[in-house]
Amino acid sequence: MKVITGSAILATASFLMGSTAMAATEISWWHAMTGANNEVVDQLAKEFNESQSDFKVMPVFKGTYPETLNAGIAAFRAKQPPAIMQVFDAGSGVMMGAQGAIVPVADVLEKGGFKFDKSQYLPGIVAYYSKPDGTMLSFPYNSSSPILYYNKDIFEKAGLNPDTPPKTWGEVFDAAKKIKTSGAAPCGFTSTWLTWIQTENFAAWNNLSYGSNENGLGGTDVKLAFNAEPFVKHFQAIADLAKDGTFRYGGRTSEAKQLFTSGECAILTESSGGLGDIVKSGLKYGIGQLPYAEGPGRPQNTIPGGASLWVFGGKSDAEYKGVATFFNFLSQTKIQSRLHQVSGYMPVTMAAYEDTKKSGFYEKNPARETPLLQMMGKAPTENSKGVRLVNLPQVRDIMNEEFESMLAGKQDAKAALDKAVQRGNAAIQQAIGK
Repeated sequence: MKVITGSAILATASFLMGSTAMAATEISWWHAMTGANNEVVDQLAKEFNESQSDFKVMPVFKGTYPETLNAGIAAFRAKQPPAIMQVFDAGSGVMMGAQGAIVPVADVLEKGGFKFDKSQYLPGIVAYYSKPDGTMLSFPYNSSSPILYYNKDIFEKAGLNPDTPPKTWGEVFDAAKKIKTSGAAPCGFTSTWLTWIQTENFAAWNNLSYGSNENGLGGTDVKLAFNAEPFVKHFQAIADLAKDGTFRYGGRTSEAKQLFTSGECAILTESSGGLGDIVKSGLKYGIGQLPYAEGPGRPQNTIPGGASLWVFGGKSDAEYKGVATFFNFLSQTKIQSRLHQVSGYMPVTMAAYEDTKKSGFYEKNPARETPLLQMMGKAPTENSKGVRLVNLPQVRDIMNEEFESMLAGKQDAKAALDKAVQRGNAAIQQAIGK
């Protein structure tokens, strides 16, 4: 009779454990999260992987939002796309138009055996990532709203009330001038995303038309309208402040955040999702709502930014089961509540929002509810449902080129916006085949 030793049992167990680990289906997840938000991505993947043994989510950083989208398009053309790709709001129209490239997230979840009820998600977010018939196409992972951050120490130094953030754009510009002239800081004001914050959300928040056809949500044939007088006035004010450095330009996406965290600029308009890096900076900061231009009925409502998770076609049943299991994991109230409280992004489910309320989090941190109140405070109008163009990333690039020329003193705001509209319209017509 053969005696089985303890070492043999351990060896067998080790082999079996190794086999189980090897058997896990790998789920590739391409994303664009940096800094504190990258740490959140890695932590979520780690927790999911440790919660079960059938699937292993593999996060891969692919650069900025536009870079990640371009990498995904190239990978799809090479027939080697990831299972999941994080796509920023501007890329939604591109993904929706990619027939056969993606699988609606609703289908993925239902086929994976999970009950999918879109009424559980925040209405404004669901609408943005759904087809006109209501089918939700992507999973809203990190939705955000633009808000105002300000340096309380610099405000105090400049003789401004550190407990009262400016509410209107006029107040922002006045505060920025006072900060600069007093020497409290070398720069009064900066902003990330001149496209998303200063144009798309400026339009929605002030109930102004960005473009025809409900800003593209009602149809692909869109005529841009952001060269109207209120936009010209707003951007000319920014251009004037840039002449002596009162306004400082940081870059096309989130780069300006560094001008704030370094203490160089006192006021920043940025995504609510930028909070993690601002907290890590150690600054004594305050939060205010996105400023609005004075006028009747304002402010209206902001539109979601951030990104959602899209699922590519052509994957195995096992991979789709893994994706569904992962998305179900992300939908858990405790996960969504924590993601919201740690990152500054909005909770994407109503349950997580209610859970955060009940926990007393907003009572201790009232400003942290600001992005939600901005987006959900009023029923959206045709001007404030969002922006969806078949080639919004391209149109944003055009806008940025004209804004950069304006900020360099080569043209005024009217010329910049007129050219951006003219070039943008031509690009849209080409994209829709007209």
